[in-house]
Amino acid sequence: MFRRMNKLLPALLAALMLSFPVTGHTQDDTATIDDLSVDMIRSAEDVTLNEFLWIKRPIVVFADSPADPRYVQQMQYLLGDLKSLDLRDVVILTDTDPSARSAARIALRPRGFMLAVIDKDGQVKQRKPLPWSVREISRAIDKMPTRQQEIEDRTDGLPRG
Repeated sequence: MFRRMNKLLPALLAALMLSFPVTGHTQDDTATIDDLSVDMIRSAEDVTLNEFLWIKRPIVVFADSPADPRYVQQMQYLLGDLKSLDLRDVVILTDTDPSARSAARIALRPRGFMLAVIDKDGQVKQRKPLPWSVREISRAIDKMPTRQQEIEDRTDGLPRG
């Protein structure tokens, strides 16, 4: 039962949030989850972390059950500001079935709830035992050398000031 829920949960969460605009944008710049691509939230069971090397920054959310209140709160945080995460090339992987032994679970060895923030180079940059807001996650990502380089590459040639 948990295996089926683990696969369906990202889709169910996305469907629940489809009608809510992503926060932090003006009326003209309103985006919905549908606009951002539901592929941004995936089950960790179907992927390996190596698939994202130098392409995406995985945020892996583990729990022993999809009913874990910390898992539910973390997913609410993430769904509340997908636009900020999308700007930082994030993919969200979920794993709520310890018995499935996903590649991410084997590699990261969580105990109960855990949030792991992984950089594009495949290195685990943060492990958190409690939910973390998108603002905190974004700040952690923005301090990573690979993100600093991306920001510099995007602003090269633009006047400073």
